Amino acid sequence: MSFLSLTIFKHTNLLFIRSFMIMLLSFIAIQLNLCFSNIQSSLTTIDVNGHFSFTNNEFAAKDYGNQYQFLPQAVLHPKSVSDIAITVRHVWELGPSSELTIAARGHGHSIQGQAQAHHGVVINMESLKTPKMHFQTGDELPYVDVSGGELWINILHESLKYGLTPKSWTDYLHLTVGGTLSNAGISGQAFRHGPQISNVHQLEVVTGKGEVVTCSAQQNADLFSGVLGGLGQYGIITRARISLEPAAQMVKWIRVLYSDFSTFTRDQEQLISSENTFDYIEGLVIVNRTGLLNNWRSSFNPKDDDQASQFKSEGRTLFCLELAKNFNPDKIAETNEEIESMLSMLNYIPSTLFMTEVTYVEFLDRVHTAEIKLQEKGLWDVPHPWLNLLVPRSNIHKFADGVFGNILVDTSNGPVLVYPVNKSKWNNMTSAVLPDEDIFYLVAFLSQANPLSTGKDGLEHILGLNKRILDFCEEGQLGVKQYLPHYTTQDEWRVHFGQRWETFRRRKLAYDPLAILAPGQRIFQKGVLDL
Repeated sequence: MSFLSLTIFKHTNLLFIRSFMIMLLSFIAIQLNLCFSNIQSSLTTIDVNGHFSFTNNEFAAKDYGNQYQFLPQAVLHPKSVSDIAITVRHVWELGPSSELTIAARGHGHSIQGQAQAHHGVVINMESLKTPKMHFQTGDELPYVDVSGGELWINILHESLKYGLTPKSWTDYLHLTVGGTLSNAGISGQAFRHGPQISNVHQLEVVTGKGEVVTCSAQQNADLFSGVLGGLGQYGIITRARISLEPAAQMVKWIRVLYSDFSTFTRDQEQLISSENTFDYIEGLVIVNRTGLLNNWRSSFNPKDDDQASQFKSEGRTLFCLELAKNFNPDKIAETNEEIESMLSMLNYIPSTLFMTEVTYVEFLDRVHTAEIKLQEKGLWDVPHPWLNLLVPRSNIHKFADGVFGNILVDTSNGPVLVYPVNKSKWNNMTSAVLPDEDIFYLVAFLSQANPLSTGKDGLEHILGLNKRILDFCEEGQLGVKQYLPHYTTQDEWRVHFGQRWETFRRRKLAYDPLAILAPGQRIFQKGVLDL
């Protein structure tokens, strides 16, 4: 064959291949469009009290983490529990050949796309307003029945009308009940009352088969235990009965500093083990932050202004103990005596005692106040590559030496929380995975990233730090467990659950055997029946 003929032959082949690929891609696109069209047509046949939206659903492809964006085919805005049940049942009846999945989305505060459903259905739980809040008060144990899509901040305001309040909180209250109960719900009250999942009497759940089931520790106990901390894998929480207690009106809010981690943790552990102690105990790590005490002065008052002015924080790693004592105004003198007595037993740096007095609502809703300020600066809707860890007490000092001493060079990208909780206050029947020790620490790296930066405040750099921390924990065999866990393979999930994996898997087969629910957790894949 001549050179010219060979060139023409090759050129013709390339044109043929190119034309074939264009035709193939066009065929795939047509098939996908037909598939999506069939899904949409299928969903429009469902008779719901609310409605489906098939366009302008970009909000359901975003979350607080702002790292993953998976657009759903449709969003259900339910007005009743039956809307959710009939939708899940419809997808269940489509069988394993359908790739349609369902994710329940609360306030969108997930950080790794956990509440997203790629080309699936997202249920906008905030649209579910039934049942309306119902309070049980009186001499018996008080509680409130609420929708799974209700925000904790709304429960707070309504319960205070009865002089009551939920016992356990998260630091941020603009989250839905179903969202926090699917994880655990931890804040500075957890040492005393346990997490939110330890303060629930009863649930109503829509399983992966579309069944509406009422469950409690006495009724359908396996489902009840599985759903609490179950990462949305067994059912969608549509109603919860939350335990309440008498509410205080005011809060004494205190901050003190330590320069020694051992002293800091010893005082924390003493406080969470004492009979007479504070109502809220958390800690923060502060690395290389200048002007720290001056920043506090806008809302806190130093006990000794002259000493506080002389304190220098530049270039140091410090540890802040944050405390709160609830009280009513008629008990102010007794409260001040209690606080003074409890503080006298601690070994903080004397010149760093700062205190303020706020209402009970102002204290619990403190993060929302910060949120408003960040929104005004355009710093709220940025990537949040958070890393939350549960560290056994026996290894917290080794963890601190390696992470706070070497890996973390500053904490300017967001707060770093560290505080202990008592495992005895956790319901050990739930799906939540904990370290195997009586006391463990929550260590939360609550970073925010500059989406335009390639420096130390950029997303890739912070993700790199997170990986270094996880690698350090694994290599040191510290027995650390992730809270709000994120893994990409089932093998990693098996390691995470450890001995609990078979129970977790069994419950999945029982309540969501087609793996329809919560695909964003990336634990199970729909259509793979041998889970």
